[in-house]
Amino acid sequence: MSSAKKPPETRAAYRHFRAIPTRWMDNDLYGHVNNVVYYSYFDTIINAYLIEAGGFDIHNAEIVGVAVETMCRFRTSLAFPETIDAGLRVGHLGNSSVRYEIGLFRQGSDEAAAEGHFVHVFVKRAGQTPVGIPMQLKDVLQKIAT
Repeated sequence: MSSAKKPPETRAAYRHFRAIPTRWMDNDLYGHVNNVVYYSYFDTIINAYLIEAGGFDIHNAEIVGVAVETMCRFRTSLAFPETIDAGLRVGHLGNSSVRYEIGLFRQGSDEAAAEGHFVHVFVKRAGQTPVGIPMQLKDVLQKIAT
């Protein structure tokens, strides 16, 4: 079965949620959230989780996650003014990389309007050389791993 034919993920597949309000500027001329904005929502739930659950200091951390791969499957259009429930889980947790899996849900809907993934490789901020995921972050990532 091709991935386009797979049914949408449901809320039960995700371990952590965050409400993200859409903004007027998120809509495009077609009256729905522009495709590039979905990646901003992905970035928002991932980094908010790292900051809030993992105590990640985005300004001063010597080790940071850099995006090396992203993907989004659009199922149903979202639009302003909606608040999206973003779901997050970890699909793979390696030594220096993590694959986050995200579902974006219309409030009140059990089926994802969009699904995707985002891969971070952790590197030294200075020099961008790959390093192991800091244990403090690895511990909180493990809590939402599938």
